[in-house]
Amino acid sequence: MRYAFACLAAFWLSLTLAVVSGSPALAAESTESLGAANNPIAWADIPDLSMIRVGNTYYMSSTTMHLSPGLPIMKSSDLVNWQIVGYAYDTLGDNDALTLRNGKSAYGAGSWASSLRFHDGQFYVSTFSSTTGKTHVYRTKDIEKGPWTENSFRPSLHDHSLFFDDDGRVYMICGAGNLRLVELTADVTGVKPGGVDQVIVPNATRVAGPNLGLPAEGSQMWKINGKYYLFNITWPRGGMRTAIVHRADKITGPYEGRVALQDKGVAQGGLIDTPQGDWYAYLFRDSGAVGRIPYLVPVKWEDGWPVLGVDGKVPDTLNLPASKGLIPGIVASDEFDRQAGDRALPPVWQWNHNPDNEFWSLTQRPGFLRLTTGRVDADFLAARNTLTQRTFGPECSGTVSIDVSNMKDGDLAGLGGLQKKFGLVAVKMAGNAKTIVMVSAESGSPVEVESVPLTQDVVFLKVDCDFKNRADKAFFFHSPDGKTWTPIGKPLRMSYTLPHFMGYRFALFNYATRTAGGFVDFDYFRVGDKITIAK
Repeated sequence: MRYAFACLAAFWLSLTLAVVSGSPALAAESTESLGAANNPIAWADIPDLSMIRVGNTYYMSSTTMHLSPGLPIMKSSDLVNWQIVGYAYDTLGDNDALTLRNGKSAYGAGSWASSLRFHDGQFYVSTFSSTTGKTHVYRTKDIEKGPWTENSFRPSLHDHSLFFDDDGRVYMICGAGNLRLVELTADVTGVKPGGVDQVIVPNATRVAGPNLGLPAEGSQMWKINGKYYLFNITWPRGGMRTAIVHRADKITGPYEGRVALQDKGVAQGGLIDTPQGDWYAYLFRDSGAVGRIPYLVPVKWEDGWPVLGVDGKVPDTLNLPASKGLIPGIVASDEFDRQAGDRALPPVWQWNHNPDNEFWSLTQRPGFLRLTTGRVDADFLAARNTLTQRTFGPECSGTVSIDVSNMKDGDLAGLGGLQKKFGLVAVKMAGNAKTIVMVSAESGSPVEVESVPLTQDVVFLKVDCDFKNRADKAFFFHSPDGKTWTPIGKPLRMSYTLPHFMGYRFALFNYATRTAGGFVDFDYFRVGDKITIAK
């Protein structure tokens, strides 16, 4: 258990130091298409990337923490245009935190950085969780269709990299600061009794300088041309997020290291090659309220070292196909119409925490998503069965149509921007009277900013998000017909907070504050990449 406590301590230290050291200001992102791919390759919250290539197809996993289903798997043929094809798990576990029971939540926790691998005809993706206290390993022969088989074991190995060596031995490299090699059983079901368990890179942070901030973490390991390469992120105090790399001739070391990239705060990730023999580093960057967004950086090999960037800088454009946009591969509209054989929910959707499947339906009223209140909740963040999609940049818009004729006294239903400092536009039922309200938690506590009477049973609600030049503002609207929009409340200054550790999400919700059993029917959710209303 010694490494379990070490990893857990490093986890909390990392959070604390990340807050203390702050984040460098980010430059405005270019949105012009130059006939090639632009960085970032996706202006949306896709952090902690892990990537593989199998033949001509690339697969990527990422972090979605408290959301369910979790551990998303994305697919691409060109490294730029990605589509979510599924998830490794439906639910991570069943405890009070993951199900929003007894005042507990998994915000900012759940499952963290994953490691995606392909070995001996099988796909593996692993993650770790402080919420379950375990390391989770999922495997399948069909990464796009599943099914996935899970094995989990203690301890929770922080920010690990799953690694299959040529001699048949299996390891995880984990920890922060002092990076540890832990040997697993050959079937990858647990820690190998009597196996290797040692620090292989002590004080890995030191290669980035003496001003210790965030200890080196986020391990990703490869073996290339007979050498072992270990990528990590660190964050020197007063500096920026920095990618570092260590290499060795043996997996146990000794390792030598250097700074791999220190530009724009683009860091944490690893290496990917193309069928043509080109190399890239896949990394991500903190980008305010939209979240942590992925970049690709060209790599050249010099003297057995990967050299990242163009003259050490992250280029704005790449010699790769241009992006076709995030719709519908990463985010998508939904009319809630389903044909026989369709998924109940396309993979762009995730529930905020584990859902209670008794209280949502696409069949009770065909063509509509019905959300029924199954209990009484204190506020928006405590409510179960909130359905979410990513927001994205440089700007985006989400619109819903809701039939609110079956709400009960004390119910609140609508469309929100989900984060700790959330904002929402909703229908509020008080007695027999309905009002449209805008609620802002920008101050840290929810405040009803404006309320207007509602006299019809179908209402249209809209949230616009502006992430250009780090504006990070959300605007809220209502409409009687879905055509003429009236602003309500005030713009929300969106803030990325560590307690949630996630970019803002569009959120469809319905919760009760007095009596359970009321329901609303969402006719559609429509997403766009333009803000069409003058502010």
